[in-house]
Amino acid sequence: SIAILLYLARKFKTPDHWYPSDLQKRARVDEYLSWQHANIRAKGSKLFLTKVLLPLLTGQPLSPEKLESVTEELNVVLKQFEEKFLQDKPFIAGNDISLADLVALVELMQPVGVGYELFEERPKLAEWRRRVEEAVGKQLFQEAHEGILNAKNL
Repeated sequence: SIAILLYLARKFKTPDHWYPSDLQKRARVDEYLSWQHANIRAKGSKLFLTKVLLPLLTGQPLSPEKLESVTEELNVVLKQFEEKFLQDKPFIAGNDISLADLVALVELMQPVGVGYELFEERPKLAEWRRRVEEAVGKQLFQEAHEGILNAKNL
């Protein structure tokens, strides 16, 4: 949860870029963390649930209309994310990675895990993903997402 991430950042005095002491940068992180619950998390999780879990639980295939509707909802918030939060910056809070970037990318990996290639036609988003992966380390990133990236095989 967001609360535990903030607690850990404060308790273990993580490097400043994770949760910046600069008030403007921290406000950008806080703004994203507050926005993402009802947007990236909600729409990304909905696609994951609709595409994988519901058919598994019901034994019924997903209707193309439902998939299209859920995918379009996610596309709307992805556009908002790019325009409002990424803009022309390397990371959400500016030049350095923060908790906001980690939370955002983790949430976006759910739809990727069920086969929705949301980075393919979004070069700004794809470049941001590459920067986040490099900042945390590609191997660690792959290990952390191994389970979710295999979800479509359920």
